[in-house]
Amino acid sequence: MKLTLISAAVLAMTATGAFAHATFEKGEAQQGAGYKAVLRVPHGCNGEATLKVRIQIPEGMHSVKPMPKAGWTLETVVGPYAAEYTNHGRKITEGVKEIIWTGELLDAHYDEFVFRGTMSDAFAVGSMVYFPTIQECANGAERWIDIPAEGQDAHDLESPAPGVKIVEPGHEH
Repeated sequence: MKLTLISAAVLAMTATGAFAHATFEKGEAQQGAGYKAVLRVPHGCNGEATLKVRIQIPEGMHSVKPMPKAGWTLETVVGPYAAEYTNHGRKITEGVKEIIWTGELLDAHYDEFVFRGTMSDAFAVGSMVYFPTIQECANGAERWIDIPAEGQDAHDLESPAPGVKIVEPGHEH
């Protein structure tokens, strides 16, 4: 009986870990408006501490600024946009394409990584926008990079990229 209970507890912990994905605090962003992204990182890699969090910024989100975290170093990768965007009357053609935080988050702890930017009107209302994210650890990584195909549910993917649904301006829930 004891062995069965222990086996069930281990199975439950394993199953919970498999479903604990990196997600955003707010699952909706207004088209053409600013969005504060709060990425929740629920665990490390197979018991190891997370040492680096990398977030790719999708084309169409511009004017991105990451929030520094105490105890972590912050780096951004800047590059050209595929399209030109307007920010406060100024044309912009390049910006942050990736954000990288380097530090240490123990597997037993949870943390949040914050950035903001503008969701351009290039994103259609009702569409999902995905942010491929990688957690790097000493001996492995959690790669939250899978983007569902048209009509596929993101919950069916093993490692879904965190995403937000684009809503009409003024209609965020």
